Amino acid sequence: MLNIKRALKQNRLLRALTGLNSKAFQSLLLTFTQVYEQTLRDKPRQRSVGGGRKARLRTFEHKLFYILFYFKCYPTFDLAGILFDIDRSQAHHWAHRLQPILEAALGEKKALPERQINSVQAFIERFPGVERVVMDGTERPIKRPTDSEKQKLNYSGKKKRHTRKHLAAVNQNKQVLVLSQAREGKLHDKKFHDEEKLIGNIPAEIPIEVDTGFQGIQHQYENIRIPHKKPKGGELSEQQKSDNRKLSQSRVVCENAFAGVKRYGVVSQIYRNHKHDFDDKLMLTASGLWNLYLMAA
Repeated sequence: MLNIKRALKQNRLLRALTGLNSKAFQSLLLTFTQVYEQTLRDKPRQRSVGGGRKARLRTFEHKLFYILFYFKCYPTFDLAGILFDIDRSQAHHWAHRLQPILEAALGEKKALPERQINSVQAFIERFPGVERVVMDGTERPIKRPTDSEKQKLNYSGKKKRHTRKHLAAVNQNKQVLVLSQAREGKLHDKKFHDEEKLIGNIPAEIPIEVDTGFQGIQHQYENIRIPHKKPKGGELSEQQKSDNRKLSQSRVVCENAFAGVKRYGVVSQIYRNHKHDFDDKLMLTASGLWNLYLMAA
């Protein structure tokens, strides 16, 4: 069984097991507690106080540690049950019960990415101080679907495996600002954007940096920075090559952000859960945890 008290006292262990340092953990704990207590007030008790079996995750601190450990390490429910001295069914129950509470707590902390920006004014109010935005797609592996049509839809030619994909907009500080819904891995980045309109309400004075996977988007928006495309039968000039290198160096913040989010095993390991769209909720919450980590740094 895990020694939770020891992990909470040692910053190195806490980061290894939850992805957050002590400062970020304690900052989140207060909001998590408030949200959890509100859910108890909204939902009537099924048993009288003191009834039923004694809980293993007795404190709010232990509950937060459990769900963060699940996100960071993504154990099977059998393993989680052994580590926390609970039954497999209870491990499953707590993971699905605590995830929406964690998501709501991150929302209260203003750490969750937005799913859609409805106006330029809304973007300015929600994200003051943004100097530039980098947009890119990221994929997470899934099991090979049994249905042949789903196999075709989710097979990524880029990754050479079955995946689910998100588009994300990141700022200069590696914070995930906007995150799309999860879609099939086969979907091309440009087509994905055209359907989601992820950057449609970003102010014109803020440059938006993309890669060649979004070729054509520069004709839709004035503030797009995209690498120069090599002309057919020709070569790029030295200036164009230099511009491409500088843009590539500038865009690395997006890759760094994805790497930060994927420190959490729930979005980097092969997706094992069966609940519909739970993979999307995991990605949203993991992005919120990464943003919280940056805010507390």
